Amino acid sequence: MAQGQRLICAAADLAEAGTGIRFQLRREGREVPAFVIRWRGQVRAYLNRCGHIPVELDWQPGEFFDFSRLYLICATHGALYDPATGACLGGRCEGRGLAAVAVAERDGNIYCEES
Repeated sequence: MAQGQRLICAAADLAEAGTGIRFQLRREGREVPAFVIRWRGQVRAYLNRCGHIPVELDWQPGEFFDFSRLYLICATHGALYDPATGACLGGRCEGRGLAAVAVAERDGNIYCEES
């Protein structure tokens, strides 16, 4: 494992547009909540913080997708986000997207970058 990278989960733990994996990420000397999902075969990770106000998105632990499984949704406000980019697609996020987290999939595992 490279310096500054931390194991999040096994790659097999992430089903396409399925339940995400929550984890804590060290940023600027403190722990912040984040999550990782699989979307269209790619692993994507974001801080678990709505673009509108800093509340966690998931409506149940690890449930970040809406019922259609096409969008990430804020359980508090109903804001919709693009799973591929974190961009705000509508709702109270008012154009503010999700903050991406650098992740890598290799050797059957998912790793994140910490700063």
